[in-house]
Amino acid sequence: MRPVSLVLFLIFTLLPFTAGHILSGLLERRSREQKVWVREGSSAVLPCHLSPRKTRESSKQLPDKISVLWKRHGGSVHQEPQVVLEVGYSGLQKTAQLMKPRVSLQDSSLRNGNFSLRIIPVRSEDVGLYEAQVKYKTEVHSCHVELGVITVTLSPPNPVIESELLSMSCNSSHRASLVETCWFHNEHLGPTSRTFCFSSGTLSIFHPAMSDAGSWRCQLRFSDKEIISATFNLQILGFDGPTSPVVYAAAGSAADLPCSLSYLPRAFGKRVVTAHWSHLAGGHLEERGISQNLSSRSFPLHLPVVGPGDAGQYRCAVSVGHRTISRNVTLAVVTVTPSIQGPVSEGNRLLLICRLSHSQGHERFQWTRLDSAPTKSKLAVAARRSLEGHSSRMGPTLELPQVSQKDTGTWECSVYGPEGRLGAVEYDLQITGAQVSSAPSILSGQVTLGLTLTLFFLLAVCVVALALQKRARAPAFPALEGMFAANVPWKSMEEKQKGKIQQTEC
Repeated sequence: MRPVSLVLFLIFTLLPFTAGHILSGLLERRSREQKVWVREGSSAVLPCHLSPRKTRESSKQLPDKISVLWKRHGGSVHQEPQVVLEVGYSGLQKTAQLMKPRVSLQDSSLRNGNFSLRIIPVRSEDVGLYEAQVKYKTEVHSCHVELGVITVTLSPPNPVIESELLSMSCNSSHRASLVETCWFHNEHLGPTSRTFCFSSGTLSIFHPAMSDAGSWRCQLRFSDKEIISATFNLQILGFDGPTSPVVYAAAGSAADLPCSLSYLPRAFGKRVVTAHWSHLAGGHLEERGISQNLSSRSFPLHLPVVGPGDAGQYRCAVSVGHRTISRNVTLAVVTVTPSIQGPVSEGNRLLLICRLSHSQGHERFQWTRLDSAPTKSKLAVAARRSLEGHSSRMGPTLELPQVSQKDTGTWECSVYGPEGRLGAVEYDLQITGAQVSSAPSILSGQVTLGLTLTLFFLLAVCVVALALQKRARAPAFPALEGMFAANVPWKSMEEKQKGKIQQTEC
């Protein structure tokens, strides 16, 4: 009986000690197990490192004699472990066929005691318990990491189109029941940050805009107090700039209407892109142009010369694959209407009215006199300055009570909005009936004096010519004048005179 009692005594004595060691070993193994949660499609690193003490002790021999084996136990406990990656003593690697292009060791040299497993990208079927066995010298080091996957689903899938219904759902491989899902948009970024919490994991956005793009984080809270989250970047294919852009252009100038996508379509795997521009005029759409560009995301419409008839709403429709998105652009034309058409006489009252088609209601007007610097080019450099008696004036109407020569030149009407100067139009004012300078008066006096002297000279020439003509008509025989003065009978004189005349004619 004594040997039996001795054996029972030893068993009951050593049992607490052995149980304590087994329990401590289990606790140590559990403490070494880690949980890693990653979003599907992203990268995961399953950590496995030697302790700093063991690394220092074995640093000289680690590169020479070491082997690493990573296995996955899968989601079920009874499932046979599958080899994921194996590195032998010779450095030869073996990888599972299904994970061959996606798994690698974080430190391929293994010199720093880092045996972590990298998976890029992570798939939903990669969930499970991973175990690493590292053998060096006569020791074996093991790591246990549980990989969980969070799946974020977009409906419809990429590309997410602006203004189309969008649903985002967030699920995970965690087995506990889901209690709450919270969505965080642009956390800690000021007034644009938003938070939505639901009992389910789906968030719907009825009219997504470009402001909805950016960083989103879904947070899942489960009944076992587990809280996990995943972050992703939401990309929305839409248009850059304001929702309803307005382009201001002066009548007679050129205008460029913008149409630029937020991303290159080929970033989403789309290679067929066409843009159609149309003008809403007279109650129907007029086709203005079709362009195709695969290497750019900008499809502007260039109008060489715009007039009041070109003002209105334009529509840019971009077809990306089998889906089409569109944006309206308003062209506002700035014109100047004078109260007097054509040249203005000096002293008249003149009104210059600055008109804006398709006003948004927040525009302000300012009139400024321009001073064109002399230049050989057709486009003179205009410097804004305040003239004497004519400073910059606010309002759409510029009134000149009595126009004078100093008002001649170019006047500019500028349109301003909350964002600054929007556009401007120029008006060239010409005034008649005014002297440009004193130099023409002096020249006019010299011309008058010259004309007077010329007339006097011509008059003198005429007098001399008449005198010479009168002298030329005098008788050829001056002695005959004395013969007519003699006192002779009239009849005999008359007969003699006739005879002389006949002789003269012969």
